[in-house]
Amino acid sequence: MGFGPFLRLEELAPDVALIQALKERWDPECHAFLFPWGHMVPTLEDIVRITGLRVDGQAVTGTTYTSYQEPVERLLGLEVRGERSSLVQQMALQASLGVASARRQTGEGHAEHMERMTDDARAAMAEEEGEAADRDLRRFLTLVIGKLILGTKGDPVGCRCLPLLEDLSSMGNYAWAAALLAHLLDSLGTSSRETGVAGFFPLLQVWAYYHLPSLGRGVARRRSAVPLLQRWRFCRDERSLRRQVTMIHDAPDTTPFGHVQWTPYVGESDAAQPWVERGRPYFGRDIWLHCFNTVVPLHHRLVARTLGLH
Repeated sequence: MGFGPFLRLEELAPDVALIQALKERWDPECHAFLFPWGHMVPTLEDIVRITGLRVDGQAVTGTTYTSYQEPVERLLGLEVRGERSSLVQQMALQASLGVASARRQTGEGHAEHMERMTDDARAAMAEEEGEAADRDLRRFLTLVIGKLILGTKGDPVGCRCLPLLEDLSSMGNYAWAAALLAHLLDSLGTSSRETGVAGFFPLLQVWAYYHLPSLGRGVARRRSAVPLLQRWRFCRDERSLRRQVTMIHDAPDTTPFGHVQWTPYVGESDAAQPWVERGRPYFGRDIWLHCFNTVVPLHHRLVARTLGLH
C-alpha cells in the first residue's frame, strides 16, 4: 500500500526548541518560513526523500462529516470519543488489534516498537478471515494514518480517513506525502503561543538539518540509509527551552546567505529510492496540497525567487 518505507523509519527525538523557533518564523499569508534572505518551505522533493511516502497519485480528499460515529461503528466496530467528533481513543484502537499492552519498552526505539506492534497486529489479523480481516486492516491503517501521517496532539486518533478505507484496494493510490505536508503546514498557521504542531514534526527537523546546517541541531549518522530521516539524530541541548528557542530564532539574522543549503540532494543516488523517481514530475512546481477539507498552496516559485531563479 506504499507505507512500507515510512513504517520502517526509526525514532527521531523531538527538537521542541527548533520546531517552536521555526513556527515563530511562519508567514501565514505566503505559507512559508520568512528568513532575512527570503522565504523557504519544505518542498515535495524534501518530503519524498525524508519520509519515503509518495506524492504522485490521487489527492487525499473526499467527504468529511460532522460526526464519524456511524462509519467508526460500521468499519471499525468502535465508538468515537464524542457524538460530534472525528477522534477515537488510541488505546481502544490498539486493544481492538490485540496490541494494547505493547507499550514502549526501556531502550526500545520507535522502529522496534512499531515493528513489534505491526507483528502483533499481523498475528491478530492472520487469525481473521473475510470481513473480520478487513475490519482489522482498517483499524491498523486508521492508527497509522490518524496518528503518524496526519497526527493529532495528545492520545486521540483522527479518523477522517475512514471514507477512503471503504475500498481497501485503492489505499496505495493516494498521495499521502502531499497530505502529510498539507496537514503539517496548516498546523503551523496556529497561534505562535501554542507550543508544538500537529502532524509529522520529524519532517521539519530533518528539513532544517539539511537546509540550515549552521544551526547545528542535528548529527549525521548512517549516511547511506533511506529514507533520509534515518540518517539523522537530534543533538541534545541542555540549555533551557526558552534560551534555545531564542538562540535558534535569532541565529538566521546573522547567518550569511552562503551558509544556507539550497540544494542538499545534489549527488544523491536515487537507485534505492523508487518513490523519488515516481514523484519527480511534481518537483519544482507550484501546487495545491490536499488533505480532506484542508487545501494549502505550496509556493515553490516564491522560494525560487529567493534563489534568484526565474
